[in-house]
Amino acid sequence: MGRRVASMVADTLLDSGRIRALICLGYPFHPPRKPEQLHTGHLVDLKTPTLVVQGTRDEFGSREEVLSYNLSPLIDILWLEDGDHDLKPRKRISGFSAADHLVTMSDATLTWVGRIKHLAGSRYDDGNRETPRAAPRKRK
Repeated sequence: MGRRVASMVADTLLDSGRIRALICLGYPFHPPRKPEQLHTGHLVDLKTPTLVVQGTRDEFGSREEVLSYNLSPLIDILWLEDGDHDLKPRKRISGFSAADHLVTMSDATLTWVGRIKHLAGSRYDDGNRETPRAAPRKRK
């Protein structure tokens, strides 16, 4: 299932108790080179705790673009520096490898899951909207 479709079905599955959260890797906020054609309408009212892992230079939604969108407060975004839509950085430019980003993503995801775990039996949020932060790591 694609990320956009998964986010659209998430609230139905949350209501039925079949899921507790959603993680999207490289969300397609808009088609490449068409930032005016947003796919974000349903994200305003999303009730499912969601982590979007996004590259800062993703052609489906860069950091600059996404930060201007009106999104549900239950959506957290982890930015991977210089990552493209596949989250891959340009090592010579950023100093990060794809493996570095996988480690950062996995550490941040574990932190995020631990933080939202309390929502499992509750539909209410404690107001802590802090974006998961794992120190980017470079392999030696």
